[in-house]
Amino acid sequence: MHTKRRHDQERNGDGVVPALAELVALRAAAAAYRAPRRGRLGVAGRAPSPLRGRGMEYAESREYAPGDDVRHIDWRVTARSGTPHTKLFQAERERLTLVVADTAPGLYFGTRVRFKSVQAARAGALATWTAVRDGDRVAALRGSSTEPPVAPAGGPRGALRVLDALVRWYSRPPPDDEGLDVALEHAARVLRPGSRLLVLADPASLASVPDQRWPSLSVHSQVVVLLPVDPLETNPPAEPLALGVDGRRMQLDLGTASHRQRWRNAYVAPLESALARLPAQGVRAAALPCDGPGDEWLPLFAVPRTARA
Repeated sequence: MHTKRRHDQERNGDGVVPALAELVALRAAAAAYRAPRRGRLGVAGRAPSPLRGRGMEYAESREYAPGDDVRHIDWRVTARSGTPHTKLFQAERERLTLVVADTAPGLYFGTRVRFKSVQAARAGALATWTAVRDGDRVAALRGSSTEPPVAPAGGPRGALRVLDALVRWYSRPPPDDEGLDVALEHAARVLRPGSRLLVLADPASLASVPDQRWPSLSVHSQVVVLLPVDPLETNPPAEPLALGVDGRRMQLDLGTASHRQRWRNAYVAPLESALARLPAQGVRAAALPCDGPGDEWLPLFAVPRTARA
């Protein structure tokens, strides 16, 4: 009985640290998800173009579909056929999906179901398997000048490299974390036109990112930011709260208005600010509750399929 319980824990994770087997198992959830068709109701945020940037090797032309970039209309084919056509480039077949992992200490915490760090690892795994299903190369990095990024690679082998890194990074806070903006600076050097970028970040970490960083990333790439949150952070109890910190017991009184306002300023305000500000900078953003299934955000990440006429 004890052996079976230990096996189940290794397979499913204990909610405190991510388990590789748990992240591998999410491949089935990614495979089951199907992107919405382009040109219908759509999803929130800017729809990604099927083109992967100018200067790439021309591949073919196809009929223009709503949402395509009008700058890439193939005028010759359009004039010859009488139907608008748009150009596709070789980069579309070799798209890069990059996962950026914030490893700020505030993520290694949770009161319901799992730690925020574990939910972040699960989201990164879902993105990785979705990218592999779509034929992308996958890569990952964090804010470190000493640890190199996980190099882009395709297929299950590339996915497993990313998943292994997520398990290492989100099992405990790395001692050499240099912050989210350093990670995004590294990402800007790795991304190519047409890439997909998934950023897993504690809401408080966004304060270190200059406003101009986001438009520079989203101008040629699809950028999704997921913000893991714990129910205690967004809905603290009114009665005194008992906490265990570094092996010590302490009590936090949130019954007074001033204390609740300080709590709100520390946890709720950064989340609300990010969700309100990032869409205007070309970024799709969503909260990622650590007590939820963790896949509600997939419509933001998926590349819409072209609807048939």
